Amino acid sequence: MTTVGILGGGQLARMLALSGAPLGLRFQVLDPSAEACAGQVAPLVVGDYGDRAVLDELASRVDVATFDFENVPADAARHLATVVDVRPNPAALAAAQDRLSEKTLFRQIGIPVPAFQDVASREGLDAAVASVGTPCILKTRRLGYDGKGQFRIRTAGDVDAAWQALGAQAGLVGLILEAFVPFERELSVVAVRARDGEFRTWPLTWNWHVDGVLSASLAPAPGIEPGLAAAAASHARRLAEALDYVGVFALELFCRDGELLANEMAPRVHNSGHWTIEGAQTSQFENHLRAVLGLPLGATDAIGHACMLNWIGEMPDPAPVLREAGGHWHDYGKQARPGRKVGHATVRADTPESLAGALERIGAALGRQAQVAPVLEALGGASLS
Repeated sequence: MTTVGILGGGQLARMLALSGAPLGLRFQVLDPSAEACAGQVAPLVVGDYGDRAVLDELASRVDVATFDFENVPADAARHLATVVDVRPNPAALAAAQDRLSEKTLFRQIGIPVPAFQDVASREGLDAAVASVGTPCILKTRRLGYDGKGQFRIRTAGDVDAAWQALGAQAGLVGLILEAFVPFERELSVVAVRARDGEFRTWPLTWNWHVDGVLSASLAPAPGIEPGLAAAAASHARRLAEALDYVGVFALELFCRDGELLANEMAPRVHNSGHWTIEGAQTSQFENHLRAVLGLPLGATDAIGHACMLNWIGEMPDPAPVLREAGGHWHDYGKQARPGRKVGHATVRADTPESLAGALERIGAALGRQAQVAPVLEALGGASLS
C-alpha cells in the first residue's frame, strides 16, 4: 500500500487525505502543531520543518511526499528530496515563495504582469513609486498570504506610512512594489500536470475577496470568451512546463479590458478549486494525488454550475446549506478565531438559475446576503434586499 507524506497539516492536507482514501492510499502528515486539523484524519508527525531528523523520520515512512502550504521552507523540501521523491519539485516551491522571483519568471516566459519593482530601502521605495505610479501596493516578497504583508499606497503621501508598516521587512524577507490593477474580475485557473507532461485545467473560476481573503468562488465563470479561457490555460501550461511542475497549482489572474494579468501562483491545491470536490468529474485533490503518484489524470469537466462559500472566523448553521439538493458542507475541525478559515460550503446546480435560487435562500437564512450578492449579480440573478 502506497503512503503519501504531506508537509503541512492544514485543511488542504486534510482534504487530500480524504480524497486519497478511495484510492487505497495511506498518509503521514508533518506539522509543527499537535492541533493541526489534518491529524484528525491521518497520522500526524509533530515537528519543525527545519529539523532534519524529523524530515528523515517522515521520509522513512512514505513512498512519495508533497506539501499543502507554500510557505513550507524550500530547504526542507530539498532535504526531503534527497531521501524520497517530492512532487511538486522543491525548485517550483522556491520560485513561488518569492514574489519578485515569481513575477520575474512570469515576465520571462511571456505571461503579462502588472508593473513591479524590487524595493530594498526607503530611497528605493521613493524611486519605485515614481516608476510604477500610484495607486500601488507594497508587499513583502516572502511569507505574505491572505492579504497579509501588504500596504496599499493611494498617493505619494502614503509612502511614509507604508515604510513604517513594512520597511523593517526589507532586510528580512524583502519588499516588492506592484502597480494596482483596477480589475473587472478576479479569476483563477486551477491546473494539473502529470509526470509524463499530460496537462489539464478546470474551467476558469471567478473569485471574490474580502480583506484579502477569498470569500466566494463561482465556476465555470460566466461570460468568459473562449479566447480568454484559452489564454489562461496557455499561461498555466507555459508556467507548468517552465518549472517541470507535477501536481495541481493555481494561477491567480486579474481581468482588465479583456486582458489577463498574472497576480500570483499557488504551488498546491487551492482554495478557489474547492468547488471541484462536488462540481467536477475529478476533484483537484484527487488529481493532485494521481499526478504525484504517476497515475492517469481524471477528467476536469465541470458538472453543472458550482459556488463555493468560504467560512471565515466561525462556522454558521449548516442546515440552510444542507436543505438544498446541491448543498455540501465541509467543516475543517478547527478552533474558531477571527480571520481563520474554518470551513466552506459548495452549492451545485444544473443551471445558473437554480444555483442563484439556492444561493439566495442560503444568504437570506444565514444573514450572508453581502457574501452571496456579487455571485448572484454574476449569475444574472436579482440582488438580495
